[in-house]
Amino acid sequence: MAAVGAALALALAACGGTGGSTSSSGGNGKFNEGITSVVNASTKTGGTLRIGNAVEWDSTDPADTYYGWSWDFIRLYGRALTMFKTVPGQAGLQLVPDLAQNLGEHSADFKTWTYKLKPGIKYEDGTPVRAQDVKYDVERTLDKNTFPDGPTYFNDFLDTKGYSSPYKDKTPGKLGLKAVDTPDDNTIVFHLKKPFAGFDYFAMLPATIPVPQAKDTGTNYKLHPVSTGPYKFESYTPGKQLNLVRNTNWDPSTDPNRKQLPDRIQVQVGVNADDLDNRLIAGSADMDIQGLGLGAAAAAKVQSNANLKKNADSAATARLDYVAISSSVPPFDNVHCRKAVEYATDKQAMQTAYGGPLSGGDIATHLMMPLIPGNQDINPYPSGADNHGDVAKAKQELQACGKPNGFSTVISARTERPKEINAALALQQGLQKVGIKTEIKKYPTGDYFKLYAGNPEYVKKNGLGLIMMSWGADWPEGFGYLQQIVDSRVIRSAGNTNLGVKDPAVDQLLDKAAVTPDTTARGALWAQIDAKVMDDAYIVPFLDEKHLLYRPPSAKNVYVNQGLNGYYDYAQLGVK
Repeated sequence: MAAVGAALALALAACGGTGGSTSSSGGNGKFNEGITSVVNASTKTGGTLRIGNAVEWDSTDPADTYYGWSWDFIRLYGRALTMFKTVPGQAGLQLVPDLAQNLGEHSADFKTWTYKLKPGIKYEDGTPVRAQDVKYDVERTLDKNTFPDGPTYFNDFLDTKGYSSPYKDKTPGKLGLKAVDTPDDNTIVFHLKKPFAGFDYFAMLPATIPVPQAKDTGTNYKLHPVSTGPYKFESYTPGKQLNLVRNTNWDPSTDPNRKQLPDRIQVQVGVNADDLDNRLIAGSADMDIQGLGLGAAAAAKVQSNANLKKNADSAATARLDYVAISSSVPPFDNVHCRKAVEYATDKQAMQTAYGGPLSGGDIATHLMMPLIPGNQDINPYPSGADNHGDVAKAKQELQACGKPNGFSTVISARTERPKEINAALALQQGLQKVGIKTEIKKYPTGDYFKLYAGNPEYVKKNGLGLIMMSWGADWPEGFGYLQQIVDSRVIRSAGNTNLGVKDPAVDQLLDKAAVTPDTTARGALWAQIDAKVMDDAYIVPFLDEKHLLYRPPSAKNVYVNQGLNGYYDYAQLGVK
């Protein structure tokens, strides 16, 4: 057995190495400085970090969360087996141990992975963290009826032999999930049903944040997860406010990846997005937790004012904005009706809705973006010379699908995301040109996947033919980007992020790529998956995202962490 980070090494090689700037700026910074450097570096403690959130969490429970900003924030109160290095630049793509002493030790066939916990790590109440607690949260995350929103990687890869929930286990705390062994309090061993060379990425997921079984309150655990990080819950009122305070039992000697600078971290939930932008610019808020960038009005203001622009970063991401076409909703069970939407989409207008090239991103023509190794620049559905749509081609496809005069359908979008709503309006107007009439229905972000767009029964019953979607890589590599949105085997009764891609050929390519060690060969497989999904017109990509992030001078130690897909690194922030 040997410790490796096979998938990590490949991803880093594809991105040009492991180096990256870790320089610091003591002043207010300059435009884009936070992408490669720490801006406003400080080690001073004290004060309150004021964070705004326009939406509600899907969950603060490590077994039930999937938003990228939540994975960033959860590191303040939860420690997983591994994590991305907390530095700016390309070095932030490097996985490092967190709870674990080292990256995983694996068997020759990549089906058995072993981790040893660091000694001396405690919960907020002073009790020791045990390997059995890590196993218990992995068991919890398998229960997709209780916790539908988390990813399904452990469901898909562990040799569960039918085990589905610790709440159904007749011998809790004794045997449990046999696919995970804990031979002693400091050792955890994972047994996979199929090889996977990048398991250290799975070990980075919130599902490996330990949960003491005696403190588990099921669906109410989100109200106070027991902390292993530098901060712990003081109070949480869903929909209103979350307050964190110092965890006095956090030992920095076991945790070189985090800081404990503010005395308090206060997150106000449900803040109007435009109001939050104004607060950031005025200095009455320190951070927007969602990290999706400034809205149109604030972005225009910042870009036209040199004094404000120096506090901004236009961060490229491994994130795609797209429209998922529901093949289960007629007439989209006909590929030509799906292709009609591909051609008719006004991508220029949708890019404008997101803020244009600087604060929105680049027009997308396929699934993968330049940050993902294996990306090939293809454009199977050219949308006209000006990207406002190819009306003639769209009408040809409508003729081929038996709907020459168009048809009616529904577009779903998230209520609290004004950019997404504006893009839905632009989509609606573009489709009208070819006779496709649409109604826009808005749903709350926190339940978008659980109850609405990610619930196949609801989608079919309510005719959600076109689903507005934004997807960022779980980690910056092909598997971490593609699997959860194109693998048909991850589709379940609720909480889905694959919103309709059902192709056995794609599933087979995913399996082949997962065990292909050669970087170039594996990248070619990701490109094949991209081309196959596009050929079947399941997805209408329209934007490779860039976020115009704003960092008020009040926020200290600010930088973009590339491993976190273009978010500022919340584990390092201060205010003094």
